[in-house]
Amino acid sequence: MTATVDEREARRTAIILAASQAIVGSAAPIAISIGGLAGHYLLGSDKSLATLPITGFSVGVALGAIPSAALIRVLGQRHGFMTGTGFTALGGATATLGLFNGSFWLFAFGLTIIGLGNAFVQQFRFAAADNAPPEFKARAISFVLAGGVITAIVGPQIVIFTRELLAPVMFAGSFAAILGLAAVGALILSFLRVRDRDGAGDLAADAPPRPLSTIVLQPRFTVGLLCAVGSYALMSFVMTGAPLAMVGCGFSPDEATLGISWHVMAMFAPSFFTGRLISRFGRETILTAGLLLLVGCAVVALSGIALWQFWTSLILLGLGWNFSFIAATAMVADTYRPSEKGRVLGLHDGILFGSVALASLSSGLVYNWWGWEMLNWIVFPVVGLCLLGLGGLVMLGRRSTATAGLDDRQGVSDNP
Repeated sequence: MTATVDEREARRTAIILAASQAIVGSAAPIAISIGGLAGHYLLGSDKSLATLPITGFSVGVALGAIPSAALIRVLGQRHGFMTGTGFTALGGATATLGLFNGSFWLFAFGLTIIGLGNAFVQQFRFAAADNAPPEFKARAISFVLAGGVITAIVGPQIVIFTRELLAPVMFAGSFAAILGLAAVGALILSFLRVRDRDGAGDLAADAPPRPLSTIVLQPRFTVGLLCAVGSYALMSFVMTGAPLAMVGCGFSPDEATLGISWHVMAMFAPSFFTGRLISRFGRETILTAGLLLLVGCAVVALSGIALWQFWTSLILLGLGWNFSFIAATAMVADTYRPSEKGRVLGLHDGILFGSVALASLSSGLVYNWWGWEMLNWIVFPVVGLCLLGLGGLVMLGRRSTATAGLDDRQGVSDNP
């Protein structure tokens, strides 16, 4: 009966977090789909820094990773997450002001603040996992990320219908709309009801926290982080350059935005069943499938520059990210105790989104210097490194299992 109640409460928490992610999380595809185009619009003759505002968004997520985790720990999940929506609204207002003033750097700063707000959104998946029984953790993560299906529709559609709303200032209407999204997301979060996972209750007897180095040096944590960084950074690297490449090949901004819409849909739609696949086939198997889908994305992108090839590669990029990132997140969630989660997740997301920020900045530079093809060639060595680390972890697990089996057999034979 207790298990049923726990799962019911975990499901309710995950649904509320998913609904909020669907709304306030839509600020991310708005920033990503037109951040580079708006930067291109604001810059003069040198367009090499056009994707810097998107880098600012990723830097904001990285900078906010540890403070957001600490603030959520102090204020509690409901009030902490609602505070995050305030940052999202402030970022939307700042970006809008930057566009009206024709200030590239103020606009980039606005996206950085939106990124700070998104750092709180990134904690949703871990909050869902931490408030779920062990057998429901992967599905709880999937529930939250499934909210991104609505994000994939809402964000790009807001861009299409509002990018000329405040004409003649292009894109200002889209960033002004973020204020409304933040308000609705905060309202949804006000219904959040979670147990104090760090206070009294069923986790009061949790073992004291271990040194951070002990947790980080676990092979499972290291490989999980490597694959999370690799898959997310590649996704950001290719996705950031894709709208520039599509417009550069003669397609319209609306076609580029729809391509991002299909991509975001592919990122989150599989979340309805990814958790079940992980439960059935294991984290490592689904992670491997996700990495191979990222390779498929690069292969399609390198095959030509027709619109269907851009869109297909972006869909494969989203699918690959979904499988690999959810599986990698579930691997990391296996390695820490509840009393350790604040420090571990802050470090995890700091490294993750610092790498994503570097990837998004590099995307504009690589595209400007070497073009769309080079963006996709880089996928292969990064995926290869992730597969190498994953293979090593699997071999280590088999060796440990074989050693344990040998010890058991010796114990039986030595026991008359």
